[in-house]
Amino acid sequence: MRASSRAASPSTAVTSAPTGRATLADVAASAGVSVATVSKVLNGRSDVSASTRARVLELLNRHDYVGRRPDPVEAPTVELFFQGELTSYSTEVIQGVLDEASELDVSVVLSVRAAGSSGSAPASWAREAAAAGRRAVIGVTNEMTERDLAALNRVRLPMVVIDPLNTPQARMASVGSTNFAGGIAATQHLLSLGHRRIAYLGGPAQAGCNQARMLGFRGAMEAAGAEVPAGYVRTGPFRYEEGVRGGYAVFDLPTPPTAVFAGNDELALGVIEAARSRGLRVPEDLSVVGFDDTQVARLSSPPLTTVRQPLREMGAVALRTALRLASGGKVDSHHVELATELVVRRSTCPLRD
Repeated sequence: MRASSRAASPSTAVTSAPTGRATLADVAASAGVSVATVSKVLNGRSDVSASTRARVLELLNRHDYVGRRPDPVEAPTVELFFQGELTSYSTEVIQGVLDEASELDVSVVLSVRAAGSSGSAPASWAREAAAAGRRAVIGVTNEMTERDLAALNRVRLPMVVIDPLNTPQARMASVGSTNFAGGIAATQHLLSLGHRRIAYLGGPAQAGCNQARMLGFRGAMEAAGAEVPAGYVRTGPFRYEEGVRGGYAVFDLPTPPTAVFAGNDELALGVIEAARSRGLRVPEDLSVVGFDDTQVARLSSPPLTTVRQPLREMGAVALRTALRLASGGKVDSHHVELATELVVRRSTCPLRD
């Protein structure tokens, strides 16, 4: 139905189309402007007053208007985003995406943002990405909500998440690694060296990758008949500072551990620093295992025994998956896990009497 040539007052409520989503004409009527003016705002035209632009954008966001994405541009462009600061982990993953993009002649736009309630409104975020001509979106260790996925789906933008913080949803493609098997391998390595008092310092409790690594740790300990006392399992951010704090906490237990399995390399380096400040030698007095095998693991002192995730390959697989979905292709599985591998260096040694 064509919009009336007579604009409604700005206070008029938006009436959704039969599909349940607001149309361009609905938003125009509610804002008291023409459809052409709303179109100008969507396209970033400068010939719209600041007050009108603000009113239209507010209504677009309020009613989750996303429109339809434009036809794909000739040179595919993918948006790669992550939360927080760059880390050794995210740098490796991003490099994997960029290397594969170079091979496939794909452009990558890197952004720092948070989806859902902690960042831009999902509809606004999806609309901006579609208007910019993105073919797909790749997130690194992000927590995606149903609103995020719905907004991207409405503009036909496929999403692939690398190491999602929440459990992969059926409609969300994701790439990870065999975290459970890696947790078992790390713990079995320490057990094989004679350690029985082994602590686990992990990442966020709700993170799927952390849960899998912790379950691997507990499974290996149970299979070996080794007790996990209270205080031996701690969770928190995947940060160096948290490793230092966690190290102090387990060292202060009545019966401190002789070995620590850390949920990532940064946590492991924090544990090593805490050990040094307490006069403990690594590995003579305390064996430490990390997870990821980032550059910091190879440069640490002593070099860190860790579980290697194929981080660059994970980035490459995510990009190929995103492009396949963007072209209308299918994937065999919405969640892909790549194999992990224990890399033994000098931060672990047999238990000494």
